[in-house]
Amino acid sequence: MLALWIIWFVLTLFVVGLAVARKIATRNEDDLVHLAGGAEQAISQQIVVARKLEWFDHWGKTLTVADGLLAVITLYTAWQQSLAVVK
Repeated sequence: MLALWIIWFVLTLFVVGLAVARKIATRNEDDLVHLAGGAEQAISQQIVVARKLEWFDHWGKTLTVADGLLAVITLYTAWQQSLAVVK
């Protein structure tokens, strides 16, 4: 039972760390649309940032769902153990 709590705690910390890393990655994000000539550098930088954010979003969503399922399993197991009669 303790292993479930530890795994859940570590996964939750990882998800929070991923959210913080995503926030840091967007710190220098340029969200303006560049249409004029000579903006190739800005456009390529936007593409790089967009790919990073897609990666963070994919893993953030996946691990958040996994964290939620693990939370449900952990809490259900703890609830079932609290109902067990000690002999």
